[in-house]
Amino acid sequence: MSGLSSAQRDVTESLIAPAFREYPSKLFVETTSRCNLNCVMCPKQNRSGGHADGDLEPETFAALKELFPHLDALVLNGIGEPLLNTYLESYIDTAKKLMPDHGWIGFQSNGLLLNHLRATTLVAAGLDRICLSMDGVIPSTFSSLRAGGHLHDLERALLAISAAKDLCSRPDLQIGVEYVVMRDNLEELPAALSWAAERGATFAIVSHLHPYDEQHLGQCAYDTCSDEAHSLYHAWNSKAELAGVEISRYFELLWKYRISPDEQRILQFVEIMKTNARSRGISLDLKRLFAMDYAKIEAVYNVFERARDVAHLAGLHLSLPEIVPRGNRSCGFIEQGAAFISHDGAMHPCYQLWHTCHSFANGWQHPVQPRIFGSVASHRARDIWNSDSFRSYRENVLRHNYPSCSDCNSSPCDLVRDSGFEQDCYANTEPCGSCLWSSGLFRCLD
Repeated sequence: MSGLSSAQRDVTESLIAPAFREYPSKLFVETTSRCNLNCVMCPKQNRSGGHADGDLEPETFAALKELFPHLDALVLNGIGEPLLNTYLESYIDTAKKLMPDHGWIGFQSNGLLLNHLRATTLVAAGLDRICLSMDGVIPSTFSSLRAGGHLHDLERALLAISAAKDLCSRPDLQIGVEYVVMRDNLEELPAALSWAAERGATFAIVSHLHPYDEQHLGQCAYDTCSDEAHSLYHAWNSKAELAGVEISRYFELLWKYRISPDEQRILQFVEIMKTNARSRGISLDLKRLFAMDYAKIEAVYNVFERARDVAHLAGLHLSLPEIVPRGNRSCGFIEQGAAFISHDGAMHPCYQLWHTCHSFANGWQHPVQPRIFGSVASHRARDIWNSDSFRSYRENVLRHNYPSCSDCNSSPCDLVRDSGFEQDCYANTEPCGSCLWSSGLFRCLD
């Protein structure tokens, strides 16, 4: 595009899918991996993390400047607390001057350090969005989940940023809260949204708990079988009930030596159902479907409906997660042309492959290793983004030709549980089959 004018280049670039543009359209930059809280749902509490904490240094941030004029969004947080980095306002100011007019800058925070002075300097520097963590509206719930934090700290932070919004004449500043749904705090969600809106919040992001330890599995408020699997199973189960076939006995009869004609009907009925699922490319984990806690799913659905009503009345923009994984998966990170920069300058593709951890999101231990395509400390950021390895990675992800590990009846298999992941059962070298971000269960500021 060297022979084109600047305006022509902009038009041509806009016609290219974000994943394949010359520069990333979204950049997630970890300003620090340190934190001043010990929240139970954080990967920092995961015993397998094993990474050294650090801050994003000005030299590393400066290496990203060539990307800023092309960004739609710059999100300045990773697994740490951004307000711990004393250069944060400088980073915001620098990026804001280089980004296009439509581009926005934001970050998520626990708000513990957000007093009136800090809120004012952030807004004056050009901050466009801030999302404060809120996982309960009853003080005891809040403190038990966000160890070291208190509800009144969040209230003080919301009032401080709202005051700064008025003081700096920034009516466009968006103030939000993030709520991680668990079994223990589910019922508090509608009241929490109302509480936050009364204190200046304009949007709310709700995410399910991503369990990084086995002990947190019981707190998950989502199911791992996909919506497609649920839909197909319910349709066939209704047929079975009408035909007087008790398909829940399938595994009881599967290895039985002598079976009656009625029992044979059950086996045949289930085999037809499985054949139908395979023909439609739907994975069925029958053991999970037979043991489904439908009361739990209904409870989550009802709370989410009440949350929608509260948000509508309060004028709060609400983003809710799925209750069961979407079968029609999509990777917003890759589709929106995102890149992730850790505090040491390494470039990654997404939240899932940013840090070392053990994930139990699918109900079983899954070792996750970061995928690194290069470091801006030694290579140009643009060159890493356009490298053959990173571009090939994005091309492969966008094919969406991955197994659905969450509702596979063979999971967990050795392919995905191996700490040195090489390929999945489809021979893909990207570990996307076990990722539930693409299924709509996990969300963050993006």
